[in-house]
Amino acid sequence: MASNYRSRSRVVGIVFPYIFTLLVTALTTGLLFVLRSSINPAIVALLYLLPVGMSTFLRGLGPGILAAFAAFLAFNYFFIFPYYTFSVHQTQDLLALLVFLVVAVVISQLVGRTRHSLEVATAREHEAIRLYELSQSLSGLRDERGIVQVIAQQTKETFQADRVEVFVEGGKGRERINLQIPPVEFRGGVKPSLVVPLQAVRGLVGEIRLWRSDPSLVSAEERLLRTISSQGALALERAWLTQTETRAKVLEESDRLKSSLLSSVSHELRTPLATIKAVVTSLYSGEIEWDSEARQELLAVLEEETDQLDRLVGNLLNMSRIEAGALQPQRRWNHLAEIVAGVMGRLRQRRIARAAAAAYIFEVDIPEDLPLVPVDYVLMEQVFANLISNSIKYSPANTTIKISAWRVDDDTLLIRVSNQGLGVSDEHLERIFDKFYRVTAADRVTGAGLGLSICKGIVEAHGGRIWAENLPDGFAFNFTLPTDWEGAPPRVTIND
Repeated sequence: MASNYRSRSRVVGIVFPYIFTLLVTALTTGLLFVLRSSINPAIVALLYLLPVGMSTFLRGLGPGILAAFAAFLAFNYFFIFPYYTFSVHQTQDLLALLVFLVVAVVISQLVGRTRHSLEVATAREHEAIRLYELSQSLSGLRDERGIVQVIAQQTKETFQADRVEVFVEGGKGRERINLQIPPVEFRGGVKPSLVVPLQAVRGLVGEIRLWRSDPSLVSAEERLLRTISSQGALALERAWLTQTETRAKVLEESDRLKSSLLSSVSHELRTPLATIKAVVTSLYSGEIEWDSEARQELLAVLEEETDQLDRLVGNLLNMSRIEAGALQPQRRWNHLAEIVAGVMGRLRQRRIARAAAAAYIFEVDIPEDLPLVPVDYVLMEQVFANLISNSIKYSPANTTIKISAWRVDDDTLLIRVSNQGLGVSDEHLERIFDKFYRVTAADRVTGAGLGLSICKGIVEAHGGRIWAENLPDGFAFNFTLPTDWEGAPPRVTIND
């Protein structure tokens, strides 16, 4: 039934322009016939050119030619003597009729060409606008499904289609996409009006299938659909290349980080392991007396190197938790002065750290009236320990390392760990908290290059911010901590 309806619609669409032409010519003849006694036949001939031109302009060249012949016959039948016959007795009347016919046909031809040129110009303008809208919609897209959605929507709107289906084949690292607009079940057995391939550089990647009530697509429309297909294929190719580039960068960065990790960690592990191996070998040999001072010294070295290994593994585990977003500080209300005092106490207890710290002057300027801060005591100890250790490594001996804190506003504390080391260039300041990044050559300092990166992760997990800056007399690490915890002020007592 739907097929019969479409067939009847096509027949009516073909026949109606010619019927319209005959009706306009008949109406013009009727009006002129009423005025036949008062107007000259030459004027009648000129007035008959009006329906010819109008029919051609509105309905095309075919109806215009029909209007020219219909006007010729009506002019001869009703306005050339003898009336109501097609015979012509006078030569001048015959010439007038022939001239009228030629002029009418020529005018229909000229108007038809003008109309065709206008239609072509309008179609080109429409095509340019649609392609511009398509390119604008596709320009910022990097998602395959989003690109397919735009292609299908633009195709449906451009061709007033009943249904559009865009199919993109799957491949290595790509999903298979089959998008239909409208997204409803369509009765099987109905072939698409047109199928255009999505042809990319790598070959055929999919198809655009279009269903329309009038399947007769003119060549200009088919060309536009192929252009849309080319634009869509290019957008898909660009999205795939971007994804490939991103994956390549991720793999390259992953390889770089693995190489840096292996290089740094292997060096850091090898040193304490070698010391532990030497101590254990010496103790196992039996050459050292059980109660001798040398044995106690070796056991102290063994303990410190074991602690060093434990700290290195802890740094690696903390870094992995930070990257996975799994670092959850166990917050309690604490006083910064107590945290710093605990860090300084352990620094003095460790033999190797004590020997390194002995060459520096430490100043602690943390007022007792500072409010409590909601922090994880152990993690915040690690922040101070890493910043102090970094200051010891990169500042000359017999200089001052200062830890200070003050209140910025009602909700924030600012903490600074400063030293009198050399300043750092701006390019290093921006990257100093990156993993494995060192300002100085790796063979001149110890460490895996994770300390500052871990500090950044811990501070940000507490809702603060950390940065480095050059001072007139040295270098400083600054970080902020909030003084409220989920909007609540600190308690009066430290015990929680």
